[in-house]
Amino acid sequence: MPARRVVLTLAILLAALAGFSADEARLLRFPAIHGDTVVFSHAGDLYSVPASGGVARRLTSHPGYEMFARFSPDGKWLAFTGQYDGNTEVYLMPAEGGDPKRLTVTATLGRDEVSDRMGPNTIVMGWTPDSRRIVFRSRMREANDFIGQLFTVGIDGGLPEQLPFSRGGFCAYSPDGSQFAYNRVFREFRTWKRYRGGMADDIWVHDFKTGAVENITNDPASDIFPMWK
Repeated sequence: MPARRVVLTLAILLAALAGFSADEARLLRFPAIHGDTVVFSHAGDLYSVPASGGVARRLTSHPGYEMFARFSPDGKWLAFTGQYDGNTEVYLMPAEGGDPKRLTVTATLGRDEVSDRMGPNTIVMGWTPDSRRIVFRSRMREANDFIGQLFTVGIDGGLPEQLPFSRGGFCAYSPDGSQFAYNRVFREFRTWKRYRGGMADDIWVHDFKTGAVENITNDPASDIFPMWK
C-alpha cells in the first residue's frame, strides 16, 4: 500500500475515533461555576473541571442520579439533588468531593424522575448569601404536579423552612440577602420555544424588609433564570 494511502487511512481512523470520543461526552448537563471551577452532571454523576478546560474529575460514583449541583457562595460546599433511596433529596458534600450527607427527608411522590417533563420532585436551586442554608424547590406539600414551593434547609440538616411565597421555581437572593428574585412557574425540563401561553413566566422580586412583591418583567414571553449582578 502506498505511503500516502496509509497516512490517509490513519487520518480517517483517528478522525473517527475523535468523533466517537466526543459523542461519548456530549450530554453534559446542569452546570454550575465558582471561580475557576465548573461542576456538571454526566451519565448521572457529578464531575468538576477547570473553567479553562482540561480533564474532568469525577466527584460521585453512586448508582443513583446526581444533578443540579450548586456551589455555596464561599466555595466550600456543593449542594445537589440525589436519587439514592427511591426519591429525590437534597445532599451536601465538600466542593472538592467527599461523602455526601443527606439533608432532607420528603415523601415519595409520582412523577419524580429526571426523564419526566415535570422534572424531579426536589431540586436544589441555590444558597442563602451566608452559605448556611440551601434553597430547593419541592412538591412535597402540593398535590398539583404543576405547582412547587421554595424551601431552605441548613447545612447541618433539620426541618426545612418554606419561603414566604405560595409557589416558586428558579430563584436567586440578592448579594445582601434583602431581596429575592424568583419565577412562580417551574419549567426546568420544558422546551417551549416562543411560548406565549398561560404558563409563561415572569420574574418577581420580593423585599424581605417590607414584604413587597413586584413583577419586574410583565412580558407575554417567558422570563426565567433570574440572577443578580
